[in-house]
Amino acid sequence: MTDALTAAELGQLLHALTRPSALIEGAIFLACLLTAWALVRFWRGAHVPGEAPTDSIWFGQRIVDGVLFPVALLLLTLLARWLLTSRLLEPLFGPLPLAVFKLAVPVLVSLLVIRVTVRVLHRAFPASRLMRVVERSVSWLAWIAVVLWITGLLPLMLHELDQITWKIGSAKISVRNLIEGLFTAIAVLMAALWLSAALESRLLKDATDNISLRKMAASMLRALLLFIGLVFALSAAGIDLTALGVLGGALGIGIGLGLQKLAANYVSGFVILAERSMRIGDTVKVDNFEGRITDISTRYTVIRALNGREAIVPNEMMITQRVENSSLADPKVLLTTVVQVAYGTDLERLMPLLVDAVAAVPRVVVALPPGVFLSQFASDGLELTITFWIADTENGQLNVRSAVNMAVLKALSAAGVKIPFPQRVVHQVQQSAP
Repeated sequence: MTDALTAAELGQLLHALTRPSALIEGAIFLACLLTAWALVRFWRGAHVPGEAPTDSIWFGQRIVDGVLFPVALLLLTLLARWLLTSRLLEPLFGPLPLAVFKLAVPVLVSLLVIRVTVRVLHRAFPASRLMRVVERSVSWLAWIAVVLWITGLLPLMLHELDQITWKIGSAKISVRNLIEGLFTAIAVLMAALWLSAALESRLLKDATDNISLRKMAASMLRALLLFIGLVFALSAAGIDLTALGVLGGALGIGIGLGLQKLAANYVSGFVILAERSMRIGDTVKVDNFEGRITDISTRYTVIRALNGREAIVPNEMMITQRVENSSLADPKVLLTTVVQVAYGTDLERLMPLLVDAVAAVPRVVVALPPGVFLSQFASDGLELTITFWIADTENGQLNVRSAVNMAVLKALSAAGVKIPFPQRVVHQVQQSAP
């Protein structure tokens, strides 16, 4: 009986699609499509030539790949379907079977679900491979649900799933309840992730000196929203929230026994972000690895060296070990280089020349003048130690030291000062003949 009804509904739908009234529906739907595109285009504003298109959840990059376009198209489609079924347009078109709109509404609902899932997960977890699997799974489930909806099999399947039940204590749960609770939980978590991503983007927008503090606030806000969303999701799935007390106790035991390092890393991450002892952009050296901090998460800190290598350092190590921070109080760093000149060189005349030559190097800080010191009477000549300050260690140290050495070499050549070669005196002992 149910198979006959489904076949009859499909036959009526196919017959309605072949009638001339389907062309009228198609034209109205096309008008809704163009109107939705124009509304979203007007709302987003004109794109400035030369600038990269913004990739937002609402608008996307090309208007049609955002969330707002399917929302506007679905609302306009529902409005048009209501007008066609009402008596307002009946004198113009007569009674219409609404075949095109019967197909368009479930397709648009599925498209909206997919677009929201993809956009929110991409914004919340941009580098997660697991989220790509979740996105594809949601897409397949949404399109399968559309096919079942159009063919009329969805109500029949839900009825059959409602008959599969079992008891958990005094509660009677069916497979349909679990599936509906699962989809409700996913919807609630998507809303929580969407809200947290929007608030995080607003907090980190135009952040400069207090970016670490804002990132800490964004991380805590996301954790709080996810916790609230999880509580609502569990409640929607029909799970008794009193079980969370047992779960919290088990989680505490797990943290105390096996998750000590993980918990320590998370606590250390919040400590680093709160006290601001290390900030994004600082040049640090930890465990013989030196580089610039590019990211501070709640579990680890990313340090990028000048040669492009990146180190993922657990936050506990950043707290318990010694960390050399070259940018904590003052970004300026003192560098040195050494050169030897021959004995007999007029140092009183040469030293000011070297100071002027080093000060002329572009990256050397002029406010802190370089210094030239006679540091050692070496075996081959007089050793001069040249000190100078730089304020941009993130741009490298070897390149500026090379520029200073080149300037010193030019100054020595212009002054006619020779750099001595190593000299050794060899004494040959002659043995007398027997």
